[in-house]
Amino acid sequence: MQDEKLQKVLARAGLGSRRELEKAIVEGRVTVNGQIATLGDRVTGAEVIAFDGQVVRLDQLDERSTRVLIYNKPEGELVSRVDPEGRPTVFTRLPRVKGERWIAVGRLDLNTSGLLLFTTDGELANKLMHPSTELDREYAVRIMGEVDDDMIKRLKDGVMLEDGPARFTDVRFFDGQGINRWYHCVLMEGRNREVRRLWESQGVKVSRLKRVRYGHIFLPSRLKAGSWEELGQKDANVVYEMAGLPVKRVPQKTAQQQVAYERQQRKQVKRPGARAGKRSGRVDNG
Repeated sequence: MQDEKLQKVLARAGLGSRRELEKAIVEGRVTVNGQIATLGDRVTGAEVIAFDGQVVRLDQLDERSTRVLIYNKPEGELVSRVDPEGRPTVFTRLPRVKGERWIAVGRLDLNTSGLLLFTTDGELANKLMHPSTELDREYAVRIMGEVDDDMIKRLKDGVMLEDGPARFTDVRFFDGQGINRWYHCVLMEGRNREVRRLWESQGVKVSRLKRVRYGHIFLPSRLKAGSWEELGQKDANVVYEMAGLPVKRVPQKTAQQQVAYERQQRKQVKRPGARAGKRSGRVDNG
């Protein structure tokens, strides 16, 4: 292994996203050769690295397999590991992993539903979220208020929000009439509540919001709200290619593991989810 930043190595080991691990280093939860690590430390792999007191295995880091899944987030769940107020979080739904942890690729706010990607590869999560990767996100929105061609043009040309200029790269009417009109809009970034704030800047209200696509990955119509589905090798390859990273191996399940996996899927708590139009989801190589 080449000389690399400590948080990058820990992310590749599946211990969290780079941002989470940078925070852990600052909090003194990581040691290198028995000494508390500092942000900016670099390692070669010959060191003894511990995270929360547990030694991190680095000897087979480059050959480590990966897991990626898609989750249909219902409204009312937080994208957070723990909530002091005791509200439900997305992580309580996900299948258990041993020696690793699920890392969320970006976030959706409490009242937004739809597609979330999770992976055990922190480097993959970091690349998928980084602005330089230029992955677009598509949302289905139900709008209350009058929408005309001039408004759509303004939203695509760009408007000034409190944290800077923002715009949709595409806005299209999808379905519905009256107060139940759905539009699909596309963003190239994921600032806090950006979709809602863009529409609200035009004097209309977003009554429902659902993410239906992240890059080339679509939310499958078969996946009910509150349910997850793990990607096989072919679809995981699409995710790595999307991030511009070398493909990693997805572990093949034994017959016993497949039975346990299917049991976990059946135990997923089913909650009613809103359907945003009739668009079918898919994984698209194009």
